[in-house]
Amino acid sequence: QVQLVESGGASVQAGESLTLSCTSSENIFFFNSMGWYRQAPGNQREMVATVNLAGVTNYADDVWGRFTISRDGGKNTLYLQMNSLKSEDTAVYSCDGRVLRREYWGEGTQVTVSY
Repeated sequence: QVQLVESGGASVQAGESLTLSCTSSENIFFFNSMGWYRQAPGNQREMVATVNLAGVTNYADDVWGRFTISRDGGKNTLYLQMNSLKSEDTAVYSCDGRVLRREYWGEGTQVTVSY
């Protein structure tokens, strides 16, 4: 059973930085793509950033230039470096991994940004 476990969520002030981690029980190159998604209260889950097997990244417009997705194969870990955080970045952040028609999700980690 593939497991993804997120960590790194915290309560921070606007303008600060935070790095989220998603550790996989499988080699992360097992997945065709991995990504970070977030869901704020009352909102639908939305894509934040993704990276495919070739290393091509994709970002949501409102995080482009502030967030960076990366991975460490040796640690089987996906990262999300978040800079210049805003209150609207407050959400539960989850990572997912996709292979063929299967999709795996972690349980999420809370990020709260306040003024």
